[in-house]
Amino acid sequence: MGGMPPVNDMPWWRWRINVRSALHMLSDPVFQQECWLAGQAGYGDVTDAVYRLVEDTWLDNWSAEKYVGTIFRDSQEAALVDVAVLRVLRIMHQVGADALVPAYLEHHGWPEAVRAAREAHVRLATNDGEDPDVPPRTLEVLAIMTQAV
Repeated sequence: MGGMPPVNDMPWWRWRINVRSALHMLSDPVFQQECWLAGQAGYGDVTDAVYRLVEDTWLDNWSAEKYVGTIFRDSQEAALVDVAVLRVLRIMHQVGADALVPAYLEHHGWPEAVRAAREAHVRLATNDGEDPDVPPRTLEVLAIMTQAV
């Protein structure tokens, strides 16, 4: 995917990395089964991913469109992220923020939330010149990637 800009060309690239990480984990059913459901250390859980998605961005309070040019490259990225955030937050509010992983994965709306997260993840990863199909990074790798230089 040569010629695509690196993720750190965005003004708020650290926030972008966290949003992308959350979308990546939320969009990958195999990862969810093998890591979250199996309790594999190093990746957090569903609630952690949702927190990374909305933590600094406040996407639970306003549209991703607000961040076009800082976190998101264009309105299409923002629109896809908005849909994913709404789907995931709806489920979180229904099952509870402290629910166990199976409560999320067994929720009737989870497949649609996964699809929405996948669409957003693929768009953001592709726009950053990265392969959207590589496995999600651990939280340790994310911490290293987002350290101040």
